Amino acid sequence: MYTQSKLSELIRFARVKAGCTVIDVHPGEGDWTRLFSETVGPEGRVFSFVPAEVTHFKNDPVGHMRTLADEPGRENVEAVSADLVAMPEVTQPADVVWLHLFYHDLHTALMQARGATAANFNRPVFDRLKPGGYYVIVDHAADAGTGTSDTQSLHRIDPAAVRAEVEAAGFVLDGESTMLVNNDDPHSAKVFDPSIKGETDRFAYGFVKPL
Repeated sequence: MYTQSKLSELIRFARVKAGCTVIDVHPGEGDWTRLFSETVGPEGRVFSFVPAEVTHFKNDPVGHMRTLADEPGRENVEAVSADLVAMPEVTQPADVVWLHLFYHDLHTALMQARGATAANFNRPVFDRLKPGGYYVIVDHAADAGTGTSDTQSLHRIDPAAVRAEVEAAGFVLDGESTMLVNNDDPHSAKVFDPSIKGETDRFAYGFVKPL
């Protein structure tokens, strides 16, 4: 996870504030779901959305998120699950859709097995966001010009490829943060490699759904 200052800055970058409805896609251990829960407060809502594509994982991701939602003070959290492309069916209109280190997985065989290509997922995100809503993507960077060629092997993606795909769904790039840039990352190692794990070069994009 990040330092407290970076966590706070990322929440500001994502425009998550009191009263917001946030969809946390593929929440993992739930760290972001907890932070969003605290930020949006009792008038807000957080959907911890576990893709059905990963529900078979040994760590029981759906059960883990349901346990999180039952924690004291988490009344504003709801753990939900469906195929990625069916995300709108189990959530409500949102102010923010958040993807942290996950977008590249839309180009892997596991996610695409049920039809969740980037194009097939970005459109439901567009439809689920309220006008003026924010689609935030933080991911591991690949070399410029590599497109999506490193998504399966290294779990990295060219930021330009992300931008092109998301804009094709109707979004407009509205913000970019360099706070997670690491110029010492050669982009040649898999993101789980001990030499770079937790310190990868990352980009953060904020896309707005036009009013």
